[in-house]
Amino acid sequence: MRLRDLREDHDMTQTALAALLHIRQNTYSQYENGQRQVPIEVLIQLALIYQTSADYLLGLTDEPRPYPRSAGCG
Repeated sequence: MRLRDLREDHDMTQTALAALLHIRQNTYSQYENGQRQVPIEVLIQLALIYQTSADYLLGLTDEPRPYPRSAGCG
């Protein structure tokens, strides 16, 4: 996953991002290091924070632009 690169590209610390996500810093660190799976709710929040798609975060696409949102989303 691309979590560390995106976080660093946005000049954020793990502590600051964890605070935005309402989780502990060490939990976020485990997401970045692949020691813990990212819950879908957190994955959605990260995609919104970074303005990208969950597919990009998961490495399923190399296209960082998010998909257009439908009228029924969010």
